[in-house]
Amino acid sequence: MITTILGTIIVGFIVGLIARAIKPGDDRMGLIMTTILGIAGAALARFVGAAFGLYGQYEAAGWVASVLGAIVLLLLVGVLRGSRTRRRP
Repeated sequence: MITTILGTIIVGFIVGLIARAIKPGDDRMGLIMTTILGIAGAALARFVGAAFGLYGQYEAAGWVASVLGAIVLLLLVGVLRGSRTRRRP
C-alpha cells in the first residue's frame, strides 16, 4: 500500500511538471500543488476514459491522457483565477 501511494505521488509530480512545461504562461504553484495537479489530472483522465469505455474498472490512465487531463485542469484554474482578478477595481 505504501508503494502504491508513493508511486502515485511520484507519477503525479512528473505529470504535473510535464503539464506545466507544455502549457504556456505563469502558473504560480509549488511542488505540492504541482503534485496534486498531476494526480488530479490522472484522475480526470481515468474518469473520462472510463466514461467512454476506454479503461476497465481498475485500469489506470496512460501518461499522455494524464498529462492532457492536467493541462485541462491548468486551463480551468487559469480561467477561474483570471475571472477573479478581473473583478477587482
